[in-house]
Amino acid sequence: MKDYGFIRVAAAVPVVKLADVKANTEEIIRLMEQAHEDGVSILVFPELCVTGYSCGDLFGQQLLIDAAENAVSEIRRASRAKAVTVIVGAPVRFKDRLYNCAVVIRDGVIRGLVPKIYLPTYNEFYESRWFASGEDFLSPVNRADGAFLNNAKDHFRDGFDGVMTYAGSHVNINPNQIFTVGRTSFAVEVCEDLWTPVPPSSYHALEGAELIFNLSASNEVLSKHMYRRSLVSNQSARTVSGYVYCSCGFGESTQDVVYAGAAMIVENGTILARNERFKTESSLIEADVDVEKLKVLRQKQSTFRGIAPDGTRSSQYSAYYQHTEVGLPAPTDFDSRLLRKVDPRPFVPVGDAAELEHRSREITSIQVMGLASRLSHIHAKTAVIGISGGLDSTLALLVTAMAFDKLGLDRKGIIGVTMPGFGTTNRTHDNAVDLMEALGVTSREIPIGAAVNQHFKDIAHNPEVKDVTYENSQARERTQILMDLANQEGGIVVGTGDLSEMALGWATYNGDHMSMYAVNGSIPKTLVKYLVEWTANNRFQDCKGRGRSAHDILFDIIDTPISPELLPADEKGNIAQVTEDLVGPYELHDFFLYNFFRFGYSPEKILFLAKKAFEGGEYDEPTIEKWLRTFVRRFFNQQFKRSCMPDSPKVGSVTLSPRGDWRMPSDAFSSLFLSDLD
Repeated sequence: MKDYGFIRVAAAVPVVKLADVKANTEEIIRLMEQAHEDGVSILVFPELCVTGYSCGDLFGQQLLIDAAENAVSEIRRASRAKAVTVIVGAPVRFKDRLYNCAVVIRDGVIRGLVPKIYLPTYNEFYESRWFASGEDFLSPVNRADGAFLNNAKDHFRDGFDGVMTYAGSHVNINPNQIFTVGRTSFAVEVCEDLWTPVPPSSYHALEGAELIFNLSASNEVLSKHMYRRSLVSNQSARTVSGYVYCSCGFGESTQDVVYAGAAMIVENGTILARNERFKTESSLIEADVDVEKLKVLRQKQSTFRGIAPDGTRSSQYSAYYQHTEVGLPAPTDFDSRLLRKVDPRPFVPVGDAAELEHRSREITSIQVMGLASRLSHIHAKTAVIGISGGLDSTLALLVTAMAFDKLGLDRKGIIGVTMPGFGTTNRTHDNAVDLMEALGVTSREIPIGAAVNQHFKDIAHNPEVKDVTYENSQARERTQILMDLANQEGGIVVGTGDLSEMALGWATYNGDHMSMYAVNGSIPKTLVKYLVEWTANNRFQDCKGRGRSAHDILFDIIDTPISPELLPADEKGNIAQVTEDLVGPYELHDFFLYNFFRFGYSPEKILFLAKKAFEGGEYDEPTIEKWLRTFVRRFFNQQFKRSCMPDSPKVGSVTLSPRGDWRMPSDAFSSLFLSDLD
């Protein structure tokens, strides 16, 4: 079974019985066995789950501490011959001090003890009454508060060498431990550690831990769960990690506070799974974390391994960490069952109405500001756009209209040009003309047929041969007209081409490929369609000329098949040249582009994810693979067009500007990537 870079993790919130260690142990083992059956590789339980967190002064009873150690021994024995790594919370006595510890167990062996560093001593919490801080095991050269000293000989203070025999295992006890499961490294912090200005997990991530597990006992007060969720998500995003948070729930004392059993699994700031709080029975949540993605994002983020507090590189931390090989991950069948949502349209905003409104307004605002700044900088009061009646030129026109409004310029300074050619249909032509009238821009029509036929004569091309020369001559003629009009009017040509077309190279070199400012350069086709729909409903719904409203025109444009209209229409006057029949569905290509660019996924992994994303839809595996091969081949072969693309505002995390985000040689071979699909 192939893991595709994923690892299955889980958080279990057992019902506890305070100080009833036997009952707690039985429930922990039951949940562990369930996780094992589900193919979970790493499972975390809440803080002090063996005894219950809210035992108070009972932690001063030797009987309870002995029972906790015996319980850990029983859990250790129950873990034999299981591929799941278990992290449980238990009180551990060492050198006459009691520590609130996370116990890492795998296959019958305790692999490490991680003591809690920060002990709350406020309100209803008074942990320092019973526990000592894990700071006892930290070196002066690697204190959690960032106070660095140069004398490394006092690595452990007061004889705290951090090694002990516990529950039948000879084991390290130290907050700074990295555990490795296969190709994945993880670390542990306990509850309050996360709520500090510089959580230990920040250092753990710098040391190489892709996953952080937090055993917690977080009570509920009004709105605290929203702050807690934000805290976990932000720490996951800041450390580019998978963060698994697990807090205790039903059965803990409600003498003064209530514990709701909050648990969540977060990947780079995105919540993959979370449980229902306030349940009266045990719960188990599972998710598949993409560790390969986390590794790539860290590699690409140059500031991830930045400067340490003392001015040295963060790699200095490595000398003071203990590393433990735990074993291989569980054999998990990700092909049959992947526990994460794979978005088939990663570029299109999702969420409730308010979120969709915010995202859409943000995207168009970036486009508008980019164009407005360029117009203002060069003192241009005229913009020239070729209007075809298709999606891309429509969005470019809408953005330009909003930019003129923002600058207080008359929309008559926008010169929209229709240039009917050999493949122009009545539908697209009428939509283009009617939209310009509804928006109140200057409309011009310059047919290109005669000029292109003259060009065919000049180069001795037979117009009956409808090849690439036949098509590209029209595209270049249109660009020449726009450029010359811009010179004539003292303005600039606003480009209409989008990100998807540039990724595939679906543009005529020095034709529609070129402009003076390309407002759609980082907008993929699936997003173009969405934005035109959004603007129709939210920005231009009241615009109307002598005929149809802008709203109705825009929705007809949305429903029109995507086409360059460079070949003659059919006998019924309909579009004969449908782009997606030639290069493939843009829905697939945008999915391929996002995952190839954003996370550096191999074609094999992209194919796997695409099958999950479009499962049950119109694309079967052979269809997906066919167009994925087309994407890879065209993406490599057409790089030369991206190497000289015009200026364009960056809108999202994926953009192909050769001056910033994407620098690729034009003569790279695609053979390695195509063979990955074989």
